[in-house]
Amino acid sequence: MIKPNLKDDALLADIAAARSDRDNFHIWWLGQSGFLVQWQGRHLLFDPYLSDSLTRKYAETEKPHVRMTQRAIDPARLDFIDVVTSSHNHTDHLDAETLGPLLKANPNLTVVVPEANRQFAADRLQVAPDRLVGADDGKCVDCGDFQLHGVPAAHETVDRDAQGRCQFMGFVARFGPWSVYHSGDTVVFDGLADRVRPFSVDVALVPINGRAPERKVAGNMWGREAARLARGMGAKVAIPCHYDMFEFNTATPVEFTAAAQKVGQGWCILQCGERWSSSRE
Repeated sequence: MIKPNLKDDALLADIAAARSDRDNFHIWWLGQSGFLVQWQGRHLLFDPYLSDSLTRKYAETEKPHVRMTQRAIDPARLDFIDVVTSSHNHTDHLDAETLGPLLKANPNLTVVVPEANRQFAADRLQVAPDRLVGADDGKCVDCGDFQLHGVPAAHETVDRDAQGRCQFMGFVARFGPWSVYHSGDTVVFDGLADRVRPFSVDVALVPINGRAPERKVAGNMWGREAARLARGMGAKVAIPCHYDMFEFNTATPVEFTAAAQKVGQGWCILQCGERWSSSRE
């Protein structure tokens, strides 16, 4: 099994040490699509999956979710989170065994979910719907130091509810002079790069596990597509994700890095538990 670059006490120590750097922001990959963003002592957590709930759920099925990478941190130990997102209802993005302990550890935590999914998310997390903050395409959610701008995602189509609200989303987080795009799970669709380009994204967090019918799960961009999307939106740096978590649904970043080099896209490959800082730009 893959060992995180940093985990548990070592990861927490690195997060604490980074708080002394008030000039830059910092990102840690926590596995799958989970990223922790730190800016001037405040913390935004994108789509964390920090449990083995899916491994247990699918253990005796035709698509066992065999974990490839050790868990980086017990979510109950992340008692300093200000904002957490769930981009859609799939369990590796809306995990009760992750978000439940986070809510308990952070009583004032702002939980942002697509408005179309608010009731579903509330039922899964066993909270009142008004405990969650709803987001939608083109809507800005003000979370104090972080502003989250909703962007549609297609996993594998841009699905909306009866009121026209997006069920799969990405977010552009703006804070200070910076912008970070977390695509959620998505394939490339017409107009996506155009929607994100005006935000002058510093870092794009994009999935690269691709799509294959035999996996029997909704797909994402392939590595080459993720690199081209990042280039098309003008992102300074692209960091790939959604791989090295489950054996049946993964990829390597080789295609992504080759395509990024070809199109002139800045990139960084992180190990689970590793930090990227804006001072590296």
